[in-house]
Amino acid sequence: MSDDDAVDVEVESSDDAAADAASANGTAEATAEGTSGESPGEAGEADDDGGEALAAAVAEHDEALAREVAELEAELAETREELLEAEGEVDDLTSKLARVKADFSNYKGRAKRKQEEIRERASERLVERIAPVRNDLLRALDQEAGSDLRPGVESTLEKFDEVLGEEGVEPIAPDPGEEVDPARHQVMLRVESDQPDGTVHEVYEPGYEMGDRVVSEAKVTVSADES
Repeated sequence: MSDDDAVDVEVESSDDAAADAASANGTAEATAEGTSGESPGEAGEADDDGGEALAAAVAEHDEALAREVAELEAELAETREELLEAEGEVDDLTSKLARVKADFSNYKGRAKRKQEEIRERASERLVERIAPVRNDLLRALDQEAGSDLRPGVESTLEKFDEVLGEEGVEPIAPDPGEEVDPARHQVMLRVESDQPDGTVHEVYEPGYEMGDRVVSEAKVTVSADES
């Protein structure tokens, strides 16, 4: 074989190798296209459609959440308003109840004081009417000592004292030598006496008291120092 023939053989061999390589590349590309099942353009369109669907789904979900939040906020605001109204009603009723209780308590206090005042005034008026009668009986006994009137007057006086006792009235008649009580004794005059200076010498007219109240003071004379 000549050198020219050898060169031709090498050229043909190179051309054949290049053809085989091209054929192999084409086969690989066809295989890749057959495996994917779609062209590059179709794959891009599929990606765009999937993204839009996902975005639409997310947007719809967000809208649903927003509506739910808005409804809950509206319900919460309504509940708060109802709670404020209820609290206001409770405060108003509590205030009214406190006023009614205070008014009732004041009424009971006034009624009780009024009853006590009426009872005390009635008893005082009774004592004011009968006290002079008792004093007259005492003076009658002093004037009619030893007479036939004395037993009857004494009996009347005992009954009279019983009535006064039932009304809670007690005579104020201090004993000689007792300390003078300005709230219960009215000093008529000072006299020489064998009693301690400044003490009661004699009861000129007894007084009367009912409970803690002095209806009339006892009229007394007070001893003075003889020196």
